[in-house]
Amino acid sequence: MASQLTDTLQRPLRDLRISVTDRCNFRCTYCMPKEVFGAGFRFLPRADLLTFEEIEVVARTLVSRGVEKIRITGGEPLLRRDLPRLVEMLAALDSEGLRDLTLTTNGALLTRQAQLLREAGLQRVTVSLDSLDDEVFATMNDVGFPVAKVLDGIEAAEAAGLPVKVNMVVQRGRNDGCVADMAQAFRRTGSVLRFIEYMDVGTTNGWRMDDVVPATEILAKLEERWPLEPLAPRYPGEVAKRWRYGDGMGEIGVIASVTQPFCGGCTRLRLSAEGRLYTCLFAAQGTDIRAALREGGGAADVAEIADRLWRRRDDRYSEIRSAGGAGAPHVEMSHIGG
Repeated sequence: MASQLTDTLQRPLRDLRISVTDRCNFRCTYCMPKEVFGAGFRFLPRADLLTFEEIEVVARTLVSRGVEKIRITGGEPLLRRDLPRLVEMLAALDSEGLRDLTLTTNGALLTRQAQLLREAGLQRVTVSLDSLDDEVFATMNDVGFPVAKVLDGIEAAEAAGLPVKVNMVVQRGRNDGCVADMAQAFRRTGSVLRFIEYMDVGTTNGWRMDDVVPATEILAKLEERWPLEPLAPRYPGEVAKRWRYGDGMGEIGVIASVTQPFCGGCTRLRLSAEGRLYTCLFAAQGTDIRAALREGGGAADVAEIADRLWRRRDDRYSEIRSAGGAGAPHVEMSHIGG
């Protein structure tokens, strides 16, 4: 029976996001701008990455401390060799309390891996896609990757039996004109489209509040064409506010961490690829657990570190930012996942 672990604001630990690599084959301008993450950028050497066996120890231990949902992230997680093997290892934790195992990807490698991931035990997949317009999308991913190949990946995931969510980061002056077209394309497909306010992830993307398209504006654009009805959250701490089309042709979500912070319900802990725990997407420093794992420690040491870290957690960056008090440097999102 998993024990209840809560922080200083009485938020329980329920979600674990595991980054398996800091590398990505895209250079999205809002996440890994080419000017910073160019040819000379030094990514983590393989020896520094947690092994799958080390990740499994951490995940198993945290499931025993209350984690019910694990999301595999990157960088781009499908760049990590033999990833279905890790999925199989994590899926086995369902007998110990894990209820949801999912993955976030840019979709570029999904066509050839979707069936393997499903067979390994993956339950759902989230695909990042910021526009259906090739010119806009190529400008945002900054490597000229075509929309069609991402759509092929989504189709492969659906064919393999993986439910799909599609994430669109909306940035003013870049792809905000594509909101309605995206909604139209996914409205009848069964895939849930989620619009995400452009966030100040890391310190390299040149974020400005002027570039944020607020959730209220996104919803207004959609309601010009389709009536929307609000849906109740499916579980405590759900970050997306859900809406369904009035004609019953699907639903959307809006993640408004900039204009409508949800720190008060945050239940997420993040594990970086080299074995550091972060209690907030906007944290400046993580807590090392790799050393404990490689110096003879095991589940007991991981549990002690995680317990101590979570119990003193008081992060509420987005609330502070909205009040005009944030702005300190924080880890790049590409390093610990979204």
